[in-house]
Amino acid sequence: MLHATWKIGGLVCVLAVLTGADWRQFRGTDTSSVASNEVLPTSWNDKENIAWKAKLPGRGLSGPIVVGDRVYITASSGHHQDRLHVLSFDAASGKQVWERQFWATGRTMCHNKMAVATPQPASDGQRIFAFYSSNDLACLDLDGNLLWFRGLTYDFPNASNSLGMSSSPVVVGDTVIAQVESDSESFAIGLDVTTGLQRWKVDRPKMSNWTSPVIMFGKTSADDVVVLQSGKGLAAFHPRTGATAWTFDEGASTIPSTGVSGEYLLVPSNGLTALKVDSTSKNPQKLWNESKLGPGTPSPVVVEGNVYILNKAGVLTCAAVADGKTLWQQRVNAKGGLCATPVVGGGHLYVFNEEGGSTVVKLGGEKGEIVGSSELGEQILATPAIANGAIYVRSHGNLIKIAGK
Repeated sequence: MLHATWKIGGLVCVLAVLTGADWRQFRGTDTSSVASNEVLPTSWNDKENIAWKAKLPGRGLSGPIVVGDRVYITASSGHHQDRLHVLSFDAASGKQVWERQFWATGRTMCHNKMAVATPQPASDGQRIFAFYSSNDLACLDLDGNLLWFRGLTYDFPNASNSLGMSSSPVVVGDTVIAQVESDSESFAIGLDVTTGLQRWKVDRPKMSNWTSPVIMFGKTSADDVVVLQSGKGLAAFHPRTGATAWTFDEGASTIPSTGVSGEYLLVPSNGLTALKVDSTSKNPQKLWNESKLGPGTPSPVVVEGNVYILNKAGVLTCAAVADGKTLWQQRVNAKGGLCATPVVGGGHLYVFNEEGGSTVVKLGGEKGEIVGSSELGEQILATPAIANGAIYVRSHGNLIKIAGK
């Protein structure tokens, strides 16, 4: 299983300052899309609230992550997008700290709208795990030193599709988990964060799938589970061993991913299905299903007992997690379409459309109030990150920091 595994030198452990404000993987450190204790601007333009822009060397739908005082992002370049990049930027100034490049070892074919750098990187606070559509997984320390590299195509040569792979990895404890699913070969794999060695592998339904895992944290780390979604439904695994915790077999979308908040899961299944997971039972409790609440491409977001769904027409719907009752609806700026999942900070929900427009909705009242609308004028397909009073947005060519003075 180690045909494409290289251990580079000794492990360099860099202790990250755990401020609690990091945004370490797709949809945040806890995969909820929510950063509660943040004060963020609600509008911006070229003269106000844009702290900096940093040019990127290639394309990507992978959003940024934030660890300590640095921002990390991936990109892919070249005619065949077979040049893989990992970049680090100083969060305060936007100055590039380092860049590392690799050649892709797997297939780089993908849809014109996508890129090989579509999966969002992840971090455990000491390492960066950069994953790509080519099924290459690079592990670097926070200073850019390569610790190990796995070319998963060497071990699983049929795991690919013609549109490109997009599932982002997650880190739970000392295991990094990658979900690799296609019509020909599908699996999920758990790797040791320090060595890249395989801890476990489970077979997954053979069908193309672009969803990403979510994490449900238990009362202790032994109760944590990582939840994988596919067209067949959900399956929860213990991250250290890969043992199955429970399953939900009523089907699910293969594009928007499940929303998570505490013991609740909001699943894009037959519209939207709410599950409550009790750690004492073997299977989740189905609370309700509402066919009219099906999301478009963006994943649902759960905040303080409500779930927020964006449909293909650009309508934002707020519904109660308890019973699925629609509480209010607002139309947002959906010019060009909606790809990025909304993020929430400081009681505001931030929606970015594909042409660089944004809508900011104040949450918490009887009806969501649109309090901001701005234009960046650049294509935005990636889900943003929120950390330390700033929103980090990845456009077609730039990494952009939005922050108040």
